[in-house]
Amino acid sequence: MSHSATRVSPLVTALTAAPIAALIAACSEAPPAGSDNTFATDVPGIEEQHLDPGFWLERTQNADRLLMSTDDIRAFNNRSFDVVDNMVRLESHPQSLDRETLIERVRQISKPSGSERWYADSRQLTNEDWAAYDATLNLDAIEDSNPTAFGLVVKRASMRSYPTDDAIFNTETPTDIDRFQENGLFPGDAVAVLHTSRDGEWLLVQSFNYLAWVRSEYVAIGSLADVLGFRQSLEAQPLVVTGDKVFTAYNPHVNAVSELQLDMGIRLPLVPRDEAGDDVHGQNPYASYVVRLPVRGEDGSLAFEIALIPRSQDVRLGFLPYTRANVIRQSFKFLGERYGWGHDYNARDCTGFVSEVYKTFGILLPRNSGDQRDSIIGENTRFDEGSERIERTAALDALDVGNLIYIPGHVMLHLGDVDGEAYVIHDVNGLSYAKTDGELYSGVLNTVAVTPLEPLKSSSGKDYVDLIMSIKSIR
Repeated sequence: MSHSATRVSPLVTALTAAPIAALIAACSEAPPAGSDNTFATDVPGIEEQHLDPGFWLERTQNADRLLMSTDDIRAFNNRSFDVVDNMVRLESHPQSLDRETLIERVRQISKPSGSERWYADSRQLTNEDWAAYDATLNLDAIEDSNPTAFGLVVKRASMRSYPTDDAIFNTETPTDIDRFQENGLFPGDAVAVLHTSRDGEWLLVQSFNYLAWVRSEYVAIGSLADVLGFRQSLEAQPLVVTGDKVFTAYNPHVNAVSELQLDMGIRLPLVPRDEAGDDVHGQNPYASYVVRLPVRGEDGSLAFEIALIPRSQDVRLGFLPYTRANVIRQSFKFLGERYGWGHDYNARDCTGFVSEVYKTFGILLPRNSGDQRDSIIGENTRFDEGSERIERTAALDALDVGNLIYIPGHVMLHLGDVDGEAYVIHDVNGLSYAKTDGELYSGVLNTVAVTPLEPLKSSSGKDYVDLIMSIKSIR
């Protein structure tokens, strides 16, 4: 996913022609009559075994070798905050913003599109519609000095371009890409609260890597000391969510922490045994992990509540070791999840996918593919319009498991090679490839998928290989 101050249309991620004609023909043929094979796909070069993480683990050399230590990862994150403009240390965030600066921050995310936009009912947005959205920004309430508040997110929430749930699209026919959808926030995320919408129902918040609007009901406002104290409590040995989604135990007494969804990469502080006792909301906690979660009071203030996460859930004490094997295992936990632009559909997009995988190792990345791609963090191989195809293919030959491959508006994670051809796993929207007759096939994926890389083409028919702008190794 690629965002900027003005939303950049994503290149529709697509699949293309395999270099081997037989491969294309094979994916086009129906199973023979009477076949018991229930697996079929229009994706070229894919067999059912490719959807098994064990297949890739067996092919990976030095799969369990540690790629970065805890100290290495801490240094990597610190460097990212130092060199990436869109990554923000909240403890260093200004305690107040002047009027000009705050208006600039609002307009960084909220301004009318320079392109035509439509509602789901095929009505095109007018200047009056944009003016109505601008009115919700409450700019006339911004004063000469505006104090910054701080808070913790209490429930998974959408970040939006404007303070509205209205969905808009870049075509008359609705698509899966709502242009007002920006990002997602998760329980325990810390934010700086910069401004409030005119109706008071939305907050403009800055997370560690994104600025946008979120519904106020999902943020509990507290002192900076309490917010940072919660985050600092995670430095010892947090409980890390390693599954795609896990849930707290049902709680008949405190609805705010009952069956609460927790997405991959979330980390929470453990509650000491002597504090939890033997009865947590009427349940013996010995078969669960006892964690502390932020909750929102009726007045919007920050409080904390104890919750249980059953030990049967996919969580672990401390971050996963950063190894090639764990990169494969974690990425496959999202296989088949619906594509969700900007974390829409209770899912994630291409950059959300790779970011959440790497968060399980404690590694923090910029939000958007462009920021990830262009940043100097990691080890980078870069290409421009003058780069020859042979340079790109040589780089593909040297790919390591977990390398991130960037084309305009999209990122893919390298899994390994099969018969000399690179395969990737990515959260991808569209499907296109050249058929054996030369025609461009266009279909849909809208899922986390395993695909070969070299057969890929853009929707305009250009080879993905020729579109590669950067290859990044997280080291």
